[in-house]
Amino acid sequence: MPPHRSLDNYAPLRLPAFRRYLLGLLALTFGTQLQGVVVGWHIYALTKDPLALGMLGLAEALPFIGFALYAGHVADRVDRRRIVLVATAVLIGCSLALLALVWAPVPVVGGATAAAGPGGFADGASVGGAVSRRVVWAIYAVIVASGVARSFLQPARTAFSVEIVPRDLLPRSVTWRSATWQTAAVVGPALGGALYALGGARLAFGADIVLLAIAFAAFASIAHRTAARAPAPEEAEGVRALTEGVRYVRAQPVLLGAMTLDLFSVLFGGATALLPIFADEILRVGPEGLGVLRAAPAAGAVVVSFWLAHRPPFARAGRTLLLAVAAFGASMIGFGLSRSYPLSVALLAIGGAVDMVSVNIRSMLLQLLVPDRLLGRVSSVNQIFIGSSNEIGAFESGVAARLLGTALSVVVGGALTLGVVAATALRIPALRRLGEVTARGA
Repeated sequence: MPPHRSLDNYAPLRLPAFRRYLLGLLALTFGTQLQGVVVGWHIYALTKDPLALGMLGLAEALPFIGFALYAGHVADRVDRRRIVLVATAVLIGCSLALLALVWAPVPVVGGATAAAGPGGFADGASVGGAVSRRVVWAIYAVIVASGVARSFLQPARTAFSVEIVPRDLLPRSVTWRSATWQTAAVVGPALGGALYALGGARLAFGADIVLLAIAFAAFASIAHRTAARAPAPEEAEGVRALTEGVRYVRAQPVLLGAMTLDLFSVLFGGATALLPIFADEILRVGPEGLGVLRAAPAAGAVVVSFWLAHRPPFARAGRTLLLAVAAFGASMIGFGLSRSYPLSVALLAIGGAVDMVSVNIRSMLLQLLVPDRLLGRVSSVNQIFIGSSNEIGAFESGVAARLLGTALSVVVGGALTLGVVAATALRIPALRRLGEVTARGA
């Protein structure tokens, strides 16, 4: 090993397999982010109901979480590259189904057929709100299928990315991987809004399919295979094997605290699911503006991720994590109160920037503290926390918006996030005292 290779910021990028992985991750994230903007805008256009946006998150969360433990177990037993390819192929099928739904004329209640708008869907307002509910439920069904695919994809993809990088380069590879994801998360939503404005949902979903196909090809070009591994004599089997990741996380207070902090902060503080309402009714910026709003958090994250790639690990990682999540909650309070489009974009970007700091610290803890034989299962536990906070958080946001109003629900959620930070700091002192996180551990 070359001396001080772990201090070389660009060492992971010199690995061909890791470069191909990043290309696949870039295209995959492009496609899924683009799809999220278009589907969210159309669901709200058809229903004008914030709860319908919450149901969209729930449709993805339930299968995503329900299959998570089994998916992590499979990722520790089966070739992880094969799982990634199969799951990506299913996501391509889901995008084809969405394209088919927007291609045909839209049936309306009463047996008539409405002329589809430029996006393929009939505008609910233009036909008096008589668009068939079956179209909306068909979209939910496709999202359920994609949630199952993502449930298997996430732990396998995370563990696969660790396999193809030497352990001494993991901290740098985590940063580059996060930067790649966030870059795509910036351009993807903005691209979705622009394509929708240019050619409607048909064009947007067509681009989504092309991007996912590129991701499939990139992952398929990686020569690495996960060696089949029989369970060691000391390993549990059956149900105990499925829950071994849960037991490991419970025995690691720092890891459990970091995951819990993410779970409740995003569960209460996230406003992503409600952005179509902000774009349509509060800020009045249309689908193009929605794309920018969706891209703003990732834009802030990209700036910070490149800064993180060129700096040493945080000397006081626990304190930094808590402050970052507190700043995220404060930015959401400001966003809920804002009625200025530029200010709202800036606050979302700030939220994404500080969230990137917490993501970076949590990812390093996950990949450096967990043994390889448990990495798939512990990653699945992590995805339960993430899925709960993001998708179930979207459902919570929809319910809260209906009960409290859209803006007030975001303000209250941000305040609750600050409370979560204070409670975590008091209840888990080991996290508060966490020092530098390096390849040697925490």
